[in-house]
Amino acid sequence: MATTSTKLGPGPRLAVIMDPIEAIRPAKDTTLALMLEAQRRGYALTCAGGENLWATGGTAWIRGRRITVRDDPEHWFEVEESLVEPLGDFDIVLMRKDPPFDQEYVYLTYILELAETAGARVVNRPRALRDYNEKASILKFPDLTAPTLVALDTQRFREFHQREGHIVLKPLDGMGGRGVFVLAPGDPNLSSVVETLTAGGRAHIMAQRYLPAISEGDKRVLLVNGVPVPYMLARVPAEGETRGNLAAGARGEPRPLGAVERRIAESVGPRLAADGLSFVGLDIIGEYITEINVTSPTCVRELDRAFGLNIAGDFFDAIEMPPAKVPPA
Repeated sequence: MATTSTKLGPGPRLAVIMDPIEAIRPAKDTTLALMLEAQRRGYALTCAGGENLWATGGTAWIRGRRITVRDDPEHWFEVEESLVEPLGDFDIVLMRKDPPFDQEYVYLTYILELAETAGARVVNRPRALRDYNEKASILKFPDLTAPTLVALDTQRFREFHQREGHIVLKPLDGMGGRGVFVLAPGDPNLSSVVETLTAGGRAHIMAQRYLPAISEGDKRVLLVNGVPVPYMLARVPAEGETRGNLAAGARGEPRPLGAVERRIAESVGPRLAADGLSFVGLDIIGEYITEINVTSPTCVRELDRAFGLNIAGDFFDAIEMPPAKVPPA
């Protein structure tokens, strides 16, 4: 049975909002890497799903599980106790729930803002999570993106298809390559694909010019407080695939950051950090950004192992500093 608690003990406290910890793949899970680093630094850890957050009387509350974590593929966490307490009592709150970025996710950001107002450092900032849809936010950087269309009208996609030829269509709220379609020039399935992805014209979706450079990998570049990690993970599609997603069978190849990726990351990083995004994963194909991942960026463990890094350590070094002032809207 959960108990109600006031702020526990003298040490720092971290709450992690995430999908069930029981279901993660510990050898690859970035959230576990962040929790392991926090625990090394003396943080007491609490985790909870979004369904265990609520607000009343102007206060955000969490029903969470106090846990300890291990770098063990068979037994990576242990529950110590369950508690109900104000979310604002935590020093840091990590929002690491995976997409879909749907209306329910937006509701959670409102609750997280109450915790932020009460003094917790929420990463990434709730307002920034709302402002940066992982697909549509590339529209903020037109000079760094391939031709892109966000719409729901079939005729607009038909015109885009005719103009660009080889295109990619995808939903705005997914992850892991789900719902991604690649259409060759003249493909007769355009109308059917658009009808399916837009739910019959009720939801906006994205179309982008197909980038042949995907054969060289969809590069994941991590930014910590706007500064690029000097290495990246190129996700090379499996044979017969066009999706550079590890969840779709892509092969991860750790590589040093190239000149193109560094230029792009250094161009967008300061703005992302100023907008409240402390931990970001850019997806870069060829010379273009294709997505800006802000909900639960991954690939930390792969890069750490390949190059002897401690990206989670860099992350906590950054967020333990006082947050930068973000101007009001």
